[in-house]
Amino acid sequence: MSTFLLEIVTPERMVFSEQVDRVVATGVDGEMGVLAGHIPTVTPLKVAPLVFQAGNKRTTFAIQGGFLEVRPDKVVVLAESAERANDIDVERARAAKERAERRMNNRSSQDHVDFRRAELALQRAMNRIKVSSSGENR
Repeated sequence: MSTFLLEIVTPERMVFSEQVDRVVATGVDGEMGVLAGHIPTVTPLKVAPLVFQAGNKRTTFAIQGGFLEVRPDKVVVLAESAERANDIDVERARAAKERAERRMNNRSSQDHVDFRRAELALQRAMNRIKVSSSGENR
């Protein structure tokens, strides 16, 4: 199987840069799989897991929005944040989920912007929890 370079970049640093066999990401239009030779494209990413495979090793990252760009020679993920499954602090993610749920339940005292911020915080926390439970390798 042909491989291609996958780069995962956040505003702080290059998080990952290696050859992979395939990538599966969740864009705003749904789940997208990328193999070597894929047509060039750019798509906004949702807060969701990003899964890629290199040989028999499957790796999952929690991606907190951004863009996926497929180029002829590589795939670049420009993410607001990206965490490898094994690096996620699950207790911190659960605490963030609970805080966001409490903020959303107190909606009567919040304006729309606060509710939307709580909603996004809940999505990020649930994504981190989901990715951490998926394990690093399968």
